[in-house]
Amino acid sequence: MTDNPNITWVSWLMVATLGLTWGATFLVTEVALEGITPFWLAALRVVFAVVLMVPIWQWRGAVLFDAPPSRDVKIAVLAIGGFSTAIPFMLLAWGQQYVTGGFAGVSMASVALIVLPLAHFLVPGERLTWRRSLGFVIGFVGVCVLIGGQAFESTGAGLETAGRIACVAAACCYGISSVLMRRLPKVDAIGLSTILLIIAAVITVPIALIQEGAPPLPDTKTIVVIATLGLVPTAAANMLRVLVIRSAGPVFMSLTNYQVPLWSVIMGALFLAEPLPPSLLLAMVLILIGVGLSQYGALRRLFGRSA
Repeated sequence: MTDNPNITWVSWLMVATLGLTWGATFLVTEVALEGITPFWLAALRVVFAVVLMVPIWQWRGAVLFDAPPSRDVKIAVLAIGGFSTAIPFMLLAWGQQYVTGGFAGVSMASVALIVLPLAHFLVPGERLTWRRSLGFVIGFVGVCVLIGGQAFESTGAGLETAGRIACVAAACCYGISSVLMRRLPKVDAIGLSTILLIIAAVITVPIALIQEGAPPLPDTKTIVVIATLGLVPTAAANMLRVLVIRSAGPVFMSLTNYQVPLWSVIMGALFLAEPLPPSLLLAMVLILIGVGLSQYGALRRLFGRSA
């Protein structure tokens, strides 16, 4: 079988919601960075998410695994906590100081291409087929068309090469964490989301202290923005991400990364009066074709035909 039979209309709705949510995060982050440093922004949005998720998890009984996890599973959870949130948040916060926003967007879209071969070798049922490969490549080309030449323009920054490496490394982290998460035994989604955020907080707060010293005292507007980032694209979206990966698989989840640059461009036009690129329609068509090819079997099942 080449397509996950657990992909339903709910799976598609969750992936669409994640794409919209993370696409809007770029706008909110720009506002937050006016009042706080990058590493502390990454750390505090995770802390706010932890403050929200821990009471919810405790209220539900603080269940994580049905049976006591093995040592290997515990190590995997620690690794996922680092690779899914802490490390990519910090890499992107640092890297985006030296690269164009377009390059960061293309880097995030490359998550889908990173996940595909990893899942083929490490996740049962996630086979690398010509249709899937072609679909993901076409979707990636669509993102490149959307962003255009600015993705590869030089900023002139002295650390631009290091910044680009940081963005690509962040994409690799997301890909690795998605595959590792899918391989975990049966686990409570809210419990796993909470534990991963706690691990991320334990990693990001000390590093923010080391790199940037004590956090600056943000104004009320910045506090509200950080709290929003912690609530929506961090806590709620992290829980949705866990649900999608655990039910529909990491390859399906990676479709989100083609949506993020698309929504970012559209929202920039709506809320920041940024011009829409003339290539927007072509990019949307390519992305939709790529998604359709890569998930052809799931789409046929969704509309009631045999795969």
